[in-house]
Amino acid sequence: MDERIKIYPEKMTKTYENMLDEFSTIRAGRANPGVLKRITVDYYGSQTPLNQVANVTVPEARIIQIQPWEASMLKKIEKAINMSDIGINPTNDGKVIRLIFPELTEERRKDLSKDIRKKGEAARVATRNIRRDANDMLKKLEKSEEVSEDEIKDLQDTIQKETDEHIKKIDKAVEDKIKEIMTV
Repeated sequence: MDERIKIYPEKMTKTYENMLDEFSTIRAGRANPGVLKRITVDYYGSQTPLNQVANVTVPEARIIQIQPWEASMLKKIEKAINMSDIGINPTNDGKVIRLIFPELTEERRKDLSKDIRKKGEAARVATRNIRRDANDMLKKLEKSEEVSEDEIKDLQDTIQKETDEHIKKIDKAVEDKIKEIMTV
């Protein structure tokens, strides 16, 4: 790939990966430690990711168990989970914290599907914006007459193929996540 346009497909890939990362935090009725990825805990004055202060396991399909490495962290972890947006109340038995995932209602599944579609559309828009930036850069290159029209056309075609490929990947990921959410 031409060095001048190499950064644009990389940006598209980062957009796609960011969307997948956001999808991993959407809970699908099954226990998935990914929903805790963004939760940080006050650990001796600094915000530390939950998985660095506790052992996170999934002993059953609908339960996440969090066992802090230090007993003093139990309350802080519980507080961090309560303040997060995962929508599950932790149960604390003095040694471990359990998150019990309720069965998703049909209405909640539909809401989550809408949210997934919005995130997918945002990723598609971001990908198209990257394509626009690439085409703007190519137009400036063409005006400076450093590159032939044919070369510009080839580079634009390459960018368009990359865009189409990334949009297909985004659409497939959205479809797969919705299918996962809607499966009872």
